[in-house]
Amino acid sequence: MIDGTGRTIVVAGATGDLGARIAKALVQRGTGVRALVRMGTPDTKQSAVRASGATPVEVDFGDPAALAKACIDADCVVSVLNGLEPIMIDLQTRLLDAAVAAGVPRFMPSDFSLDFTKTKPGDNRNMDLRRAFQARVEHAPIRAQSVLNGMFTDLLTGEAPIILHKGRRVLAWGDVDQLLDFTTKHDVADYAADVALDADAPRFSRIAGDSVSARQLAGIMTRLSGVTYKPLRPGGLGLFSLVIALVRALSPKTNEPFPAWQGMQYMRDMASGRGKLTPLDNARYGKADWTSVASVLAPTIKH
Repeated sequence: MIDGTGRTIVVAGATGDLGARIAKALVQRGTGVRALVRMGTPDTKQSAVRASGATPVEVDFGDPAALAKACIDADCVVSVLNGLEPIMIDLQTRLLDAAVAAGVPRFMPSDFSLDFTKTKPGDNRNMDLRRAFQARVEHAPIRAQSVLNGMFTDLLTGEAPIILHKGRRVLAWGDVDQLLDFTTKHDVADYAADVALDADAPRFSRIAGDSVSARQLAGIMTRLSGVTYKPLRPGGLGLFSLVIALVRALSPKTNEPFPAWQGMQYMRDMASGRGKLTPLDNARYGKADWTSVASVLAPTIKH
């Protein structure tokens, strides 16, 4: 853990789950955290920011001068913004420009994903947005430092339809032995805080709290529950791609960043191995308490 005493980090997106965790992890390191919030953000959300030890700063994200002023004297600007092109490209670009104008030496984009740098353009909308912003940040006169973490392990407890409890199956498209990277939000925030304080952090820090295949995940569930879970392989990646295209075509248009078909695109990038994180930078800051998949799933088991 890096000592952040005397440092100032600007965080955009601290009212969200991961952003709040990163702000808290920075405060725990003695860092001064300036959390940028939109004008008119409800008092309840601002109070939650204050409770973490960070200082909420209301700012007009459409005002370049005001945004730059809010970034003055910061050691790093951390973006944990989430959304589609208006946010991931347009708003992040304004934040990036503000950091440059304020003379901030480093910028952390809101990547926090599988390794989008190795995925196929056009296969995953949200990864394409990250790739597009990468082109902008790498041409800016500022040092960029991203954290890539695979899938949030927390999603295995229900949000991601991978563990099918009713049939005691683990969904696996393609190779059931393909290793998949998982990291809890807590561990991502803990590591990201160190990256935000590390002037020498690499362009991409790749971390995984655990890496397990669908077959291994079935084994974990069998051991935890006492009943047999098995991998369920509906088909290969080609069939999965057809299913994704069909679901997307039949789904109503939405501004939500994670409709069902987007989650399926993400799973395809994991199942194909293209988004696999390697080599891992887990040991860079001496962190040894990485949370395993089994420890996240254990509390969810009903005996």
